[in-house]
Amino acid sequence: MRFAATLLFLCAALSAQTRPAASRRQTVEHSPGFLKLVDEAKSRIRQIDIEQYKRMRASGQPHLLIDTREDREWAEGHAAGAIHLSKGIIERDIEKQVPDRKTRLVLYCGGGYRSALAADNLRRMGYEQAISLDGGWRAWQQSGLPVEK
Repeated sequence: MRFAATLLFLCAALSAQTRPAASRRQTVEHSPGFLKLVDEAKSRIRQIDIEQYKRMRASGQPHLLIDTREDREWAEGHAAGAIHLSKGIIERDIEKQVPDRKTRLVLYCGGGYRSALAADNLRRMGYEQAISLDGGWRAWQQSGLPVEK
């Protein structure tokens, strides 16, 4: 019986490894402390949804699109024309990449949580036009806007 259980476990593990990454992902359940932190950040920053972003883009408003997701997420696909400064390094590297603090920055992550935190930190660093894209990468993909790999 123990052999059969071990065999079932190994088969399930192997099956999970051979499925595409997107189907292996689980829905992330955010902790209350994290959600409180994000809500506080969102109260201090500007957010736009994907329709507002499309209008901004169509009107030619200058901006820099920044993907704040992790390296693996970026490599799997990202918004066309975006630069990559993950949440883990954006505060460290932003001044080298974007020295002009008046630049309009539109930040996105998977759904709008990490980008809100990053926008809040950038705001505190003097980047007054740091905007979080609510809905993030998921909204981008659903919108039909161009994607790169």
